[in-house]
Amino acid sequence: MGLFRKYVNQTRKPEGFLGKLMISGMNSGHAKNADWGMSYLQKENPAKIADLGCGGGRNAAELLRRYRNAKVTAVDNSSLCVEKASAVNEKAILAGRCEVIQGDVSHLELNENTYDLVTAFETIYFWPDLQKCFEEVYRITKQGGLFMVVNESDGKDAASLKFETIIEGMKNHTADEIADTMKKAGFTDIMQFHHPSKPWITVTGRKK
Repeated sequence: MGLFRKYVNQTRKPEGFLGKLMISGMNSGHAKNADWGMSYLQKENPAKIADLGCGGGRNAAELLRRYRNAKVTAVDNSSLCVEKASAVNEKAILAGRCEVIQGDVSHLELNENTYDLVTAFETIYFWPDLQKCFEEVYRITKQGGLFMVVNESDGKDAASLKFETIIEGMKNHTADEIADTMKKAGFTDIMQFHHPSKPWITVTGRKK
């Protein structure tokens, strides 16, 4: 496996030196996409947030900044990501506003009916059995709470489809596929948003 292929495969579960480089790149490289997705949360006022697949913790920090009274639980399956996200959010952790834990989204060790907002930025590409994972999200979401998925790929753009062939376990999903899986998991009031000039998508669903 060439160096480039080894590096991009770190997107799934960062490990070692290349993983550390990938995590730093995630925090800066995906910020604009994440902020665009968060622009659709203007009507939300969550008290408890779960950020799944939190990566380097930048988005958890931004959610804490936007929602000053909220507490954020950030979850990632990579120990390196947990380490980085903990460092990025150290002050919030000390203040009791944030916790960063290692976990598997298909078997979340989080209480049911707890979170007003659950976010997934640039991560569901690697979730095994998407419906089962979405059902786990539904379980931890509070009644009336919102689940939001933000991806840089709409499942159709050539660049992302190329990466799908070289990154192990990666699967691009269209907005319709994400919306349909949310519906099967129990979510309602599902909405799709497409960036006007980029293949970025945001899909939201609510637990009634």
